[in-house]
Amino acid sequence: MIIFTKLIIILSSIYLNEVSNMTKPTLLVLAAGMGSRYGGLKQMDGVGPCGETIMDYSVYDAIKAGFGKVVFVIRNIFKLEFEERIRTRYGDSVEFCFVEQELDMIPDGFRLNPQRAKPWGTGHAVLVTEEVIDTPFAVINADDYYGQRSFEVLGKFLSERAGRSGEYCMVGFDILNTLSESGDVSRGICTVDNNSCLTSVEEHHKVARKGDTISGINSKGERVSISSANIVSMNMWGFTTDLFKEGRIIFENFLKQNIDDLQAEFYIPYVVNMILKNGKASCTVLNTTDQWFGVTYKEDREQVISKIGELVKNGTYPSPLFNV
Repeated sequence: MIIFTKLIIILSSIYLNEVSNMTKPTLLVLAAGMGSRYGGLKQMDGVGPCGETIMDYSVYDAIKAGFGKVVFVIRNIFKLEFEERIRTRYGDSVEFCFVEQELDMIPDGFRLNPQRAKPWGTGHAVLVTEEVIDTPFAVINADDYYGQRSFEVLGKFLSERAGRSGEYCMVGFDILNTLSESGDVSRGICTVDNNSCLTSVEEHHKVARKGDTISGINSKGERVSISSANIVSMNMWGFTTDLFKEGRIIFENFLKQNIDDLQAEFYIPYVVNMILKNGKASCTVLNTTDQWFGVTYKEDREQVISKIGELVKNGTYPSPLFNV
């Protein structure tokens, strides 16, 4: 059994009673990234009229869609600043807690290579939250804007899965709605069957559009063409809690092969692919008409500010976002 140390849980005051929250899905926000391409902590960068971050809008949308708790995965290096900001911003609008993700949070029997600096990845970030999540849960990136419709379909799916296992989902986005004009990006290219079930997702790096052509580097290191009709994963997942048990097994096998590989990362798509391959779960692809946007690069920031401003102007969001 994996024992993760350095777990820090700080609970806010709660509007809702404990019983009602038990039936509501949890939102897991991956906020431990250091923003190397962006040049700073983009999850903390204000883009709204009152300094709101992209993450703030996601939390607002999740609360509106019926989520009862928010879990933030963070790093110790910016823990105090991040926690203070969340408490000040959200007040008692929702229950929230924080979990640290650090390199040495690995199963007993494995020794961390002292030269490793790279994080273990999004799959590992999910696993470190096992002790604070006991409902079906969604996973999102802190620096991606997904849209209200995306949270509505995701929240509905998860609310109907309470007490079940092996029933996952992913909100699929049109690849044309997910590219950055400022540079290349990484995207999970999905294969979906006739029943709207995910059969595989392959991480592609350096995905970019040149003219009418989209291409990227696949898992074999080859540059390949990507159809404009492709559905991609933007790391907006929904899971039942059995993912933790299955994920722990997969992570241990991953470490047996990669413990000394300083660049190896344990991604969520890898975990999902392995679980699907083993027949332990199904994954429904949910449709959304929303357009993704985010701040992969510093140059993306002004466009994001403009888009958020439009959403506030047309009444999609209030300003300020949270009245505390």
